[in-house]
Amino acid sequence: MNRPAAFMGTSNRLISVGAIGIVIALLLLSIVFGSWYTVDQGERGVKLRYGAIVGIAEPGLNFKVPFVDTVEHVSVQNQTILYDRVESYSKDQQPATLRVSVSYRVPEANVEELYSQYGTIEKMVDRLISRKVPDEVKNVFGRYTAISAIQDRAKLGIDINEILKKSVIGPVVVDSVQVEDVTFSDAYEQSIEKRMMAEVEIQTKRQNLETERINAEITVTQAKAQADSALAQAQAEAEAIRVRGVAEGDAIKSRGEALKQNAQLIALTQAEKWNGVLPTTMVPGGTVPFLNLKANTGGE
Repeated sequence: MNRPAAFMGTSNRLISVGAIGIVIALLLLSIVFGSWYTVDQGERGVKLRYGAIVGIAEPGLNFKVPFVDTVEHVSVQNQTILYDRVESYSKDQQPATLRVSVSYRVPEANVEELYSQYGTIEKMVDRLISRKVPDEVKNVFGRYTAISAIQDRAKLGIDINEILKKSVIGPVVVDSVQVEDVTFSDAYEQSIEKRMMAEVEIQTKRQNLETERINAEITVTQAKAQADSALAQAQAEAEAIRVRGVAEGDAIKSRGEALKQNAQLIALTQAEKWNGVLPTTMVPGGTVPFLNLKANTGGE
């Protein structure tokens, strides 16, 4: 009767020892596996000991004291937050809705400051960025008329980007601000569209007038060139005629002087041109051409 009771006692002790062993093993496993942790490349780990910051963990495998240390992960990568409906008024009192996106990041050197002051990135964004965006967008947008806000959209984005970078002060860097859309009321957008179409039409007419003016100048230039060419040709022809006339006059003058100096040259010229045939009809009292009777009779 006593042997079963002793057996039962031994079994209970074995079970208790086994349970204790399991607990110890689990505890050892917890200590071993709870002592190591990893930090991703785009993050930094804030190591806390009883809630106080004791260090910043770099990317990779890191060690912590089990049951004593905890680690909070903070992203240092670039992130973007979208503000879909930012209400504002233009300089000419036109209501508008803007969609603005802000890209930001937490510098590695400011991770501890971020956690100490705000705890999480979300709380930091809410206090430093989200509170600034509506006010700064309104301030900048209020400098533009509705028309200029549309026509100078790039400059509007640059101005908002610059003012937000200056106004957001803390453990964060605003990399860029983009104005993705500007929406006015339907009635105003229709009036803008009509106005812009009218301006386009005016510009088109101006371009057409300029084209016509250029074509007219080209036509005048061509006509002037043709007139100058005709005038030059006429002057050249007149000069050629004058030169020919002068040459002919000089030739006649020279020939006349030659005839005066040599009377026999006239007879020689006539003889050269005579065909040797005597005229069939003689005028009474007339002389026979080219016959110098005085020369033939010896001067009688």
